[in-house]
Amino acid sequence: MTATIDIDLAKKVLAAQPFAELVGTEIAEFGDGTVTLVIPIRPELAQQFGFVHGGVLSYAADNALTFAAGTALGPNVLTGGFTITYLRPAAGQRLRAIATVTGATRRQAVVRCEIYAEDADSEPVLCAVAQGTTRSVERDLTADNA
Repeated sequence: MTATIDIDLAKKVLAAQPFAELVGTEIAEFGDGTVTLVIPIRPELAQQFGFVHGGVLSYAADNALTFAAGTALGPNVLTGGFTITYLRPAAGQRLRAIATVTGATRRQAVVRCEIYAEDADSEPVLCAVAQGTTRSVERDLTADNA
């Protein structure tokens, strides 16, 4: 039987990720096959033209895909792979990554993610889309045993 994960456990998992803390990731919504992650846009996350670095967008997709899959597969999941397409440069106040499980078996989920750049005084801009697979694992995933 798959262990369940709720928003409180999801927030603890996120807080245990040093990189998530570095970029300031927060879970805004969680459950029923969907997760929304929010990342404040800061100058330290920019590339040479002042837009959010593609690596940050990829990180947002990867983490959102995995957390969404966790709603279907439980907390012990890893990304199997994903593709991302950058549509527009990301700039503004925050990134919002919304991931939704499109299909799942007992051990694997396929997830789609849309990443928006948001500003207080304008409509959100779709900057990237991603799709990936995640897989539940039965072994201990602590750093000492990975």
